[in-house]
Amino acid sequence: MKRLFSLLLALAMVLSMTACGSTNAPAATEAAKAETPAATEAATTEPAAEPYKIGIVTPTLTISEDEFRGAAEMVEKYPDIVVHKTLPEDYQNKEGCISVVTSLADDPQMKYILFNMGMEGILPAFQTIREKRPDIVTIVTSNDDPALMNKYVDISLNTDWVRRGVTIPTKAHEMGAKTFIHYSFPTHMASESKVQRRDAMKATCEKLGMEFVEVITPDPQTGNGKAAMLQFLREDLPRQVEKYGKDLNIFGTNCPMYDVILDEAFKLGFIVAEQCCPTPTQAYPTVLNLEITKEDLGDYDKINNMIAEKAAAANMTGRLSGWAMPSSVYTPKFQVELAVYMHDNNLTPDDVRSVEFLNKFSQEHMPVAADFAVAGEGLDNYFLFILEDVYY
Repeated sequence: MKRLFSLLLALAMVLSMTACGSTNAPAATEAAKAETPAATEAATTEPAAEPYKIGIVTPTLTISEDEFRGAAEMVEKYPDIVVHKTLPEDYQNKEGCISVVTSLADDPQMKYILFNMGMEGILPAFQTIREKRPDIVTIVTSNDDPALMNKYVDISLNTDWVRRGVTIPTKAHEMGAKTFIHYSFPTHMASESKVQRRDAMKATCEKLGMEFVEVITPDPQTGNGKAAMLQFLREDLPRQVEKYGKDLNIFGTNCPMYDVILDEAFKLGFIVAEQCCPTPTQAYPTVLNLEITKEDLGDYDKINNMIAEKAAAANMTGRLSGWAMPSSVYTPKFQVELAVYMHDNNLTPDDVRSVEFLNKFSQEHMPVAADFAVAGEGLDNYFLFILEDVYY
């Protein structure tokens, strides 16, 4: 019996050890199985997004610093996405310009091609892209025929120069102007858009009860160049202030005029609601001797604050205004940001071609808001804009 009991006890121990072994093995296997789905899930996360590129074409730095700088800032922000190409220095070489634009379509990763230059004759590039790569979205600023641009370009953008014929005198009136003086010269007024803007200014002044005065200066494009025009302004502005008082707004159609206009404004106290190219970097830095470093060039808040301080020191607060940043810098940046947003949100041109969308996008994604309008009847792809004001 004792031997039998010993045998049974030994057998029980063997069975117990075997059972423990068999229990642990399946447990380890189950644990391994439990870990496998998690490991698999981690290994099968969303694949990396397919790489894409945005090509943007501008003039060179020496031809037009603003457009070039706006695009260069976007390359710095999106270095793996944005490709920046420049037009030939001789942009009258239309074939060379067209070649630069169409070459971007040779890259299979290129999904957006943007163009920013106030020139005519670039439209054939976008006709070629439409035939060669209809998958590429085109966003363009140029001076080609709006109807053809509307047909061959997905989205056209441009500054609303004519609408400013209403907005500038309206703002001048709100700033206290009782008289509005328009300086120009014959070769400038041969431009249809300038005539339309001048006529709109005159009609708006009449509506608001302001006197509209048109003054013709010596023509800088003939005769003695801009020196005679600037000397005329230097002599005429004090005469106008003496005649109409300080509550008059001065507008000139030519950028070099503003070196004199703004200088005299700080001396005589008249109103400048907007320059012909309403940017804080036109004439203000020179006239006011602003110390703008290379790092400050794109910091328009800082530059605007510098101007406001100078205006306050001269008792000119509220007598000067403009746009918070140059539209020529704004446009290439807007084009790129819009293209990135469209790609990230899987949007088509049809999804963004509305005033409501573009206005909201500018408010939410740009440092300065824009006010868009459709360019005209039958131009559903073509939008014109004016930028948010800054008052000094």
